[in-house]
Amino acid sequence: MFHPDGPTLWELARQALSSTEHGYDCLAPKFDLTPFRTPDEILNWARAYIHEHLEPGRLLDLCSGTGAVLEALDYEHATGLDTSRGMIDVARQRARSATYVRADVLRPPFDAAFDLVTCFSALGHILPVDEGRFVRAVKICLRPGGHFVFVTSRMPPLVSSAYWLSRGFNAVMHVRNAVWSPPFVMYYLTFLLPDATQFLENAGFEVRVVDERDRLVLVDATAYGTS
Repeated sequence: MFHPDGPTLWELARQALSSTEHGYDCLAPKFDLTPFRTPDEILNWARAYIHEHLEPGRLLDLCSGTGAVLEALDYEHATGLDTSRGMIDVARQRARSATYVRADVLRPPFDAAFDLVTCFSALGHILPVDEGRFVRAVKICLRPGGHFVFVTSRMPPLVSSAYWLSRGFNAVMHVRNAVWSPPFVMYYLTFLLPDATQFLENAGFEVRVVDERDRLVLVDATAYGTS
């Protein structure tokens, strides 16, 4: 799963026992050598759709990490938002033309500034109780008619290994966060369809599933109406 030059077992343990922000600070120099980075297949999939169907404009990538999405989409006017200073430092070396902002994804310092907001491989960092706030934060960042493009999935079947592995991982994380502070927020089976659709529609988005591959769903939500 890991590149030979990737993080050691000790480095992964240190991340797991840190807060979400500090954990990624620790992992940042080797993050792109881990399986946690958004796979190229997803980046290429999203890029093909965005470049074919959406007009160029101003892009905001939420939970931008080391800048893989900004590099792949290659927008002239692009901004990455992340809470981890370490990840932003790495991203600045990677996608140099972009602007990076260190901020809480639930409290973005923008107001109707972007034509496109993206978020990939990071929705598990949003607690279910905060999913409504997250959607409203996305809406605040978008101009009327702007797009929120992301990848999620549907709930896997109860008899599938994916379901039980995800539930098992979540159980371990709940125990870890109950007995160890600060918490590290990362869970599977979050912001899934159709619940994500309901949150988005309630906030004034028109939601469209544009493609599905191997249980993954590429979604384009257009911002209309009022929050």
